[in-house]
Amino acid sequence: MGKCANHPDRETSYMCMKHDKYMCEECLECPDPEIHCKFRSSCPVWFMDKRGGKNIDDIPDKPEKNRFKVVFMPDNKDVLVEENTTLLEAVQAADIPLNASCNGKGVCGKCKLVVESGMVESAPTPLLNDEEKRKKYVLACQTTVQGDVTVKIPEEVLEKKLRIAGTGKQVTEELKGMVKGISPMLSRIPLELNPPTLEDSISDLDRLNRCLKKSGVDIDRMNIGIKAMRGLAGAMRGEDWNVTVSVVKKKCSSEVLEVVPGNLPANSFGIAVDVGTTSIVVYLVDMENGSILAATSGHNRQAACGDDVINRIVCAEKDGVSKLSKMVLSTINGLINEAINSADVDREQIDNVVISGNTTMTHLLLGIEPRHIRRDPYIPSVSSFPILRAEDIGLKVNPIAAVFVMPSPASYVGGDIVAGLLYTGLHREEPLTMFIDVGTNGEIVLGNRDWLMAASCSAGPAFEGGGVRWGMRAEEGAIEKVSIDPETFNPVVTVVGDTLPRGICGSGMIDLISEMLLKKIIQPNGKFSIDSTHPRYIKSGDEHAFIVAFANETSVERDIIFTESDIDNIIRSKGAVYAGFMVLLNQAGMDFSMVDRVIITGGFGQFLDIDKAVTIGLLPDIERSKFKYMGNSSIAGAYMALLSEKYRKEAIEVSNSMTYIDFSSNNEFMDEFTSALFLPHTNMEAFPNVKAAIVR
Repeated sequence: MGKCANHPDRETSYMCMKHDKYMCEECLECPDPEIHCKFRSSCPVWFMDKRGGKNIDDIPDKPEKNRFKVVFMPDNKDVLVEENTTLLEAVQAADIPLNASCNGKGVCGKCKLVVESGMVESAPTPLLNDEEKRKKYVLACQTTVQGDVTVKIPEEVLEKKLRIAGTGKQVTEELKGMVKGISPMLSRIPLELNPPTLEDSISDLDRLNRCLKKSGVDIDRMNIGIKAMRGLAGAMRGEDWNVTVSVVKKKCSSEVLEVVPGNLPANSFGIAVDVGTTSIVVYLVDMENGSILAATSGHNRQAACGDDVINRIVCAEKDGVSKLSKMVLSTINGLINEAINSADVDREQIDNVVISGNTTMTHLLLGIEPRHIRRDPYIPSVSSFPILRAEDIGLKVNPIAAVFVMPSPASYVGGDIVAGLLYTGLHREEPLTMFIDVGTNGEIVLGNRDWLMAASCSAGPAFEGGGVRWGMRAEEGAIEKVSIDPETFNPVVTVVGDTLPRGICGSGMIDLISEMLLKKIIQPNGKFSIDSTHPRYIKSGDEHAFIVAFANETSVERDIIFTESDIDNIIRSKGAVYAGFMVLLNQAGMDFSMVDRVIITGGFGQFLDIDKAVTIGLLPDIERSKFKYMGNSSIAGAYMALLSEKYRKEAIEVSNSMTYIDFSSNNEFMDEFTSALFLPHTNMEAFPNVKAAIVR
């Protein structure tokens, strides 16, 4: 018995054992009902307050949440999810590719599904028009499951296979002669050892080292791991003293990774990987002659967590780095499977891998915490990597395969740009060169063989289709080229795959805005000036819009439109890139007249019309002969590093030689950016050819 803590005049036998506090019947209430308490099984306060005096064995367990089946058509794929799970989470659980540019925030409008049957609850959204609502469209990220549901993935949001820049044979022709002398990281060395005798009684390891030395291996800077040592005796005696030794060359030494009995097939293969924010490219390479046996490409499944690296980092902070690592690994391993199946190659023969990607993509792939990349002072965890093993990363190739990861000069200038320089060779040559990789991030390098300056301007996902109503990547069904009749304003479009359009990609958007500006459909500020009675004019909600393709001309049976906010997003993206050009030149005390050439790389640049890109102010108005497109330089540089030790060393040298200019706190960049938010620019004197064309 004791005195009640709240009523000292009352005696009671009820005591909270956690807090050693007595309570009368009036005060019986558990102070900490939500936390774990080791005394709970014998606590009278808990029984009287929360359990009504019942024996704990009589209390039913907390009921599990209801689980419902979500069926995705047209593939008839299903998944079980708990009640109140969003359809976007169900899509991800079912491993179905669906565009979700904003990482489920409900602001991009890309993750549209059609509810064919079942119970769901959807939050109100202005991103669905009345016609879409009538057809039972919902946003997957704003819709929760309340019962068994069947949904259909509309044609316009199905992610199609990306256009691959040529087959393996075509790519081999393009890269022929780039690498002279193949020197892989991991080599398989067949050896014929002399059996031991009483006169030659050295240890098995010494016998192996002696033979390796005769084969040209520097054994003074070589070691062997305990795992290989344990299997040494059996391997050497397994095939009459014939063995195959796997030796990897590291920065300052070599290591014996594996000794197996017999002389294995000499064929060795390699994988070059470009890990892009939007898409991933894989080359399967014959390490004997450098030929590319297969080239595959696919969407980075991390896109479900957002279009840009900042969204990916935020997603990693919320859901864990391992989630995003698994997503990108599943994409890469799937592409490797496609490549080896098409070339009839055994994955165990893939001994060398080179990975090229921006700093965030590299961190997420390797499972390294990236959160400080987006926080002042913007520092990555790792910028230069040792030679890694495939099994430690999760790559489905030979577990001991050597993996070289392209070094990253800075948080927002990564190994993909280093690979690009390897391929373009601008750092080996005299001409002053401006290098630009236009994508979700606009990375820029200025310099030549004497000096290099680099920077990154956040172009945003607009050029990749993000933030644009009918924007999409350069996939089948994307409008990639546009011209407009000056009298009727009717567009003439070219579509990827020569099919009916279902959206518009970055190059098509640039063409469209350029044509609308020159045909005076829009003003230099991006606002429409077209007559509101024109059949191509429409209002979508409160926005003015231009009909690029009428519903009966599309595969989605709806008007493909381009709104003023779409135009504004493109203007902001192009403004960031042009501002980056200007700030780098100003930092070097130069102007565009001093630039000898401009190299454009990346998948987006492949279909870029230079004149139209100049017209909107994305590129400078200089001699057109100075512009050169050099394709996907990231995968090309990864291919070169895969085959050559010389280029792997050069990659590290290039990364260390770059001077990084940070735009995040640069007032000059903001001034230049503001000046560039105009078509083509507020300073029309910098665009004399565009000015003349607009005046006409």
